Amino acid sequence: MHIIFASDTIKKIVMGTHKDFFKQFVQFINTADENLAQRLISPVAKFHVPGQPEPAQGPKGYLMVISMMRSGFPDIQWTLEDMITEGDKVAARFTMRGTHHGEFFGVPATGKVIGIQAINFYRLSNEQIIEEHGQPDMLELLRQIGAIPN
Repeated sequence: MHIIFASDTIKKIVMGTHKDFFKQFVQFINTADENLAQRLISPVAKFHVPGQPEPAQGPKGYLMVISMMRSGFPDIQWTLEDMITEGDKVAARFTMRGTHHGEFFGVPATGKVIGIQAINFYRLSNEQIIEEHGQPDMLELLRQIGAIPN
């Protein structure tokens, strides 16, 4: 006999909803589609970006973060590797891959290919992101483009 508790059913529904949401989110970050930004990101969302004292805000703020990455790595693509959800919170592990074809953090283009991990924490409300704490492995990224020694 298998008993399903209401809370288990709710968790499965939320997890399925979050998976669908993050499929669209990955499409957004890989394309910088402004329409998806408007749909997926709350106008009051805050994005805590390493190295920036103030969070970026709303869809335009997130597009600015993507633009910053694309300025150094025009072909950058994110792959969602893992996701854990609890209520309105999501922890996601991404792999970022791209080629260093533009200046990034003062480092001139090297043509080197990067592959780094990022672990980001999100808070969702009304099917939109309202907060993100992004934690890309910047040390490894800088190592891979030759900015710091191995």
